[in-house]
Amino acid sequence: MEDPIDTAMAMFSDQYLSSNDSLLFNITPTHFPRLPPIIDQAISITTIVILFITMVSLGCTMEVHKIKAHILKPKGVAIALVAQFGVMPLTAFSLAKVLQLGPVEAVVVLICGCCPGGSLSNILALSLKGDMNLSIVMTTCSTVLALGMMPLLLYLYCQGFSNLESAVPYASITLTLVMTLFPCGIGILINYYRPQYSKTITKVGLSLLLMATVVIALLVSMTIGGMDLMLTVLSPPLIATAALMPLIGYTFGYVLSYLFKLNGSGRRTISMETGCQNIQLCSTILKVAFPPDVIGPLYLFPMVYIVFQVGEALLLIVLFRVRERFFKTPKTEKQVYEAVDGNQID
Repeated sequence: MEDPIDTAMAMFSDQYLSSNDSLLFNITPTHFPRLPPIIDQAISITTIVILFITMVSLGCTMEVHKIKAHILKPKGVAIALVAQFGVMPLTAFSLAKVLQLGPVEAVVVLICGCCPGGSLSNILALSLKGDMNLSIVMTTCSTVLALGMMPLLLYLYCQGFSNLESAVPYASITLTLVMTLFPCGIGILINYYRPQYSKTITKVGLSLLLMATVVIALLVSMTIGGMDLMLTVLSPPLIATAALMPLIGYTFGYVLSYLFKLNGSGRRTISMETGCQNIQLCSTILKVAFPPDVIGPLYLFPMVYIVFQVGEALLLIVLFRVRERFFKTPKTEKQVYEAVDGNQID
C-alpha cells in the first residue's frame, strides 16, 4: 500500500504544482516561454534583495515624533489614506474593466493599485516643495495599514471579475507584507541612532531600485523568447493602464485635498502620495506569491508602471517650477510679511 506521506509529498512537488497551477489559482495559465532557471532565480533574488534595501531606505525616512504630531492632527493623514486606499484601487478596477484586461492582467493591475506608498513619493513631494512631514507620515501609515487593507481590497475588487474570487494568494501576499516590516524597522532604528546615515541610505536605495529595473529588463530581453515576454507586458491595454493610473492618482489626490481645504504644500504632497505606489513591493509580490506558469512575465508590469509614474511626476514638477518662476508672489505681499517680522523684533 502506498504511503500517504509520500503521496502528499508527490502532490506538492514542483512538477505537480507546475502542471496544476490553474487548479490551485483558478486561472487558466497562459503558456509563456520559460526563462532559463538561472536567469529566473537571479531575477527572484535580485527582486527580494532590492525590496529589502528599498524598505530599509523607507524606514530611514520615518521619525517617531513627526508621526505623533500628525496623529494628534490627523486631517491631512486621513485625507491621504482615503486617497491612497480609495482612489487607486478603484482606478485599477475601473481601468481593468474598461480596457477588458484578462484575469491575470486584472489581478496584476489590482495588486499594483492596492500597494502602499513608497519612498519615491517623498522625493517627488520634496521636489514640489510639499509638506515633508505629511509625506513621511503618510508613507509610514500606508505601509502599516497595507497589512490589512491590501488583502481586504483585493478580495472585494476581485468579486467584480469572474473566476478571480479564489485566484489571489492572500496568505502569501500578507506574509510578504509582514516581512517588509523587518527591514523597515531596521531603517527606523538607523534613523534614530545614526541619523547622519539616513539620507545616504535613502539615496542608495532609490538608485538601486532604478538600476535593478533596467538590469531585470535586460536579463529578460536577452534570453530566448525574451522579446516575446517584453511585448506581452508592453501590450496596448497594459501600456494605457500604466499611463493612466498614476495620472489619475495625482489628479484625484490633488482635487480631494483641495476640496478639504488643505494648503498648497499639503495638496501637492497628497497628490504625489496618491499616485506613487511601492513598485518594488508590488513586483516582489507578483514574483514570489504567484507560480511562474500563472504570472508569466507580468511581474514586470510594475517596472513599466514606474516609468510613467516618474515621467508624469517629473512633468508636474517642471510645470510647478515654471509657474513659480514666472508667476511669483507679488512684492507687496512679501513686504507685509517683512513688516510683521520687524514689529515682532521690536
